Amino acid sequence: MRGRLAELAMSALLLPALPALAQVAPATVLPVQPHPNQVVVTGTVPDEATRASVLMRLHELYGRDRVVDQITVGSVVAPPNWAGYVQQMLVPDLQRVSRGELTIQGNQVHLKGEVANEALRQQVASAMATRLNPTYTIRNALRVVASEQPLIDEVLRNRIIEFEPGSSVITPQGQRILDELLPTLVRLSARQIEVIGHTDSLGARDANIALSFARADAVKNYLVSKGITPSRIGVSGAGPDRPIASNQTPEGRARNRRIEFRISQ
Repeated sequence: MRGRLAELAMSALLLPALPALAQVAPATVLPVQPHPNQVVVTGTVPDEATRASVLMRLHELYGRDRVVDQITVGSVVAPPNWAGYVQQMLVPDLQRVSRGELTIQGNQVHLKGEVANEALRQQVASAMATRLNPTYTIRNALRVVASEQPLIDEVLRNRIIEFEPGSSVITPQGQRILDELLPTLVRLSARQIEVIGHTDSLGARDANIALSFARADAVKNYLVSKGITPSRIGVSGAGPDRPIASNQTPEGRARNRRIEFRISQ
């Protein structure tokens, strides 16, 4: 019987203006609260030597002080020379990806995130692929983001659109924040907007996914009621899967219960 595959998940929460390797790992809730410019690496590897080699490479790329080690050693199966290939996948171009995700599970690699242009989108994945053997598969889900994204980020900086507890009813304060965002959305009338709902980790994951989608949909309906064209706005719910803070504290959970706006090209 085939054993559980070795896997790694790397994440970094960086300021939007800086290049970043960003959040990773399917449905992984980070147990610590990353600070700006920190890189968090989680996962299970087959031995201490593999753990050390991965950390050494991350230290080279990002500096020892920025890397938070949460790797564990366990009974997992790794493809031949897996540690070497993982090191080679950690290319410098990853530092030019923001809000991204990198998952390495056995010889399956999933790369997500945002880049400034199409050439860079292809370059990052190509730089990784040329260092691997044909048994590795890279799914390149990087996307090109609009240059206007900082306009929305600035309006929402350090503020959270709040809802009534356990519901998708936007509070009056949340409505006021959306009202402040409206002029920016009107200026960006040629752009598509994705509204993404997020929750903390309390409760059942499926229920949180549904609640996060309902909240994103409520935000869309509010904006449409204020004159934004419905076809411009897409909605999705990430539930608890993309935390930006620790779920171990009330303050961290409050930060994770949020609405995110992303502009598409």
